Amino acid sequence: MRTSDGTERDRDADGRARNSRPRDELGRPLPPGSVGVERIPEDLDLTPAESLVWAQDLLNRGLAFNAHEVLEGAWKSCPDDERMLWQGLAQLAVGITHIQRGNTKGALTLLERAAERIGHGNGPAPHGIDTTGLISYADELGAEVRRGADPSPARLKPRLVDQPTEI
Repeated sequence: MRTSDGTERDRDADGRARNSRPRDELGRPLPPGSVGVERIPEDLDLTPAESLVWAQDLLNRGLAFNAHEVLEGAWKSCPDDERMLWQGLAQLAVGITHIQRGNTKGALTLLERAAERIGHGNGPAPHGIDTTGLISYADELGAEVRRGADPSPARLKPRLVDQPTEI
């Protein structure tokens, strides 16, 4: 299949579209042949602890889009009762990505969805995920953005777990 610019579209063995174009640190596609940041494998299959450690490292390095891809991999492979939580974590990373890209409306929408999904479960969160802290973080960050603040890069590094996990 060809794209709108006439190039052949990447497909996997099942015929699903894949985008092999390099991306910048905010996840935006770069022209073919450019050097971008390392891509997260689309078939990622990590333990929850490994996903959280890797996503935290990416967030700490300002790579929220890549953290989103790691968290999305966990969301797609987690047990049904954890889906909303992992989806919320992935949406939190996308909300941060929108802030980094200067997309206020998108950031606010994703931060609100993230807080809702992260807070969806009953009882203590699995894997040491700091749901209470993350909901507060998303709400406070959204309020800052609504006021027109431009959060510093240091402000865009939420802590995902109560205590760092060893893997």
